Amino acid sequence: MLRIDKFSDGQVTSLRLSGRIQSKHLRELQVQIESSTQKIMLDLGEVRLVNRAAVQFLGSCESNGIELLNCPLYVREWILREKNRDLEAHE
Repeated sequence: MLRIDKFSDGQVTSLRLSGRIQSKHLRELQVQIESSTQKIMLDLGEVRLVNRAAVQFLGSCESNGIELLNCPLYVREWILREKNRDLEAHE
């Protein structure tokens, strides 16, 4: 289960994610991101489990300027491995 709590200060929208991020949640998360007219930040401090598709999605978000706050170390390392894998595949 994934819980998404949305907070805004008028300039920045923060989406606090809690629980598991799985492939089936990515469309809803994308809708939340696209519906905002403000800068987006994803707070991952309460994320407990992700799958590969979620890691690839988060890496893509970060590449597009979305800040990942409180990113668990294992998720950060996995994002970096996926980015390195993509770079090696394109060489």
